[in-house]
Amino acid sequence: MLIQTQGNRVLFFQDELNAEITPEYFDGAHWQHNNAIIGSAFGRGITWFFKINNDEFVLRHYHRGGLIAKLIKDAYIYTGLKNTRAYQEFVVTQQLVDKHLPAPKPIAGQIIKQGLFYQADLITEKISGAKDLVAVLKERALSDVEYQQIGIMIKRFHDVDLWHADLNTHNIILDGQGKWWLIDFDRCKFKPAADSWKQANLARLKRSFVKEQTKDTAFKWQASDWGLLLAGYQC
Repeated sequence: MLIQTQGNRVLFFQDELNAEITPEYFDGAHWQHNNAIIGSAFGRGITWFFKINNDEFVLRHYHRGGLIAKLIKDAYIYTGLKNTRAYQEFVVTQQLVDKHLPAPKPIAGQIIKQGLFYQADLITEKISGAKDLVAVLKERALSDVEYQQIGIMIKRFHDVDLWHADLNTHNIILDGQGKWWLIDFDRCKFKPAADSWKQANLARLKRSFVKEQTKDTAFKWQASDWGLLLAGYQC
């Protein structure tokens, strides 16, 4: 990873992108002006999908959640670059990619310092043909094998002791080739191996299935499907 400081802005990115990454890369309006936007998603803020030549990327700005977001939308206390959420997510995600796990490659990040606080953005590779698990289950039911594949995929991350801070149905992705991925490694970390946090991770995912089922009758999941996912996890 290369790091560049430009005034109150710090950029960090893959080594091969030296001198290519500029602050404009983190501005959705820049990509709109260059007709490079290929999509967007709305959550706490706007996530932009853009294309350069034949490569597709995701640009995400960090937004706070919970009650504090009503007071402070996207600012975090700055205690050093290596403690920022964008930098830590870049590092953790790259470690997962290096371990050949199905995680999207981090491309570049930026931190903008403002007094005691900072704002942050991160660019990652876009998974080709990506649909999150919620979108898939609103279209169709999954096969037994697909649930088992999801369980196997999650187990691979747990086997390298990766604790996912927000393991839910929106962060499990199916690509255009039928491969399952895990995304959003904000606040994730490697922990000493322990069944307790791994089971808590799985319990969080199960609650996500139940929540989506209660929200939308089009969500094609039933409680018995959870056993299929666990069967894959326990392989």
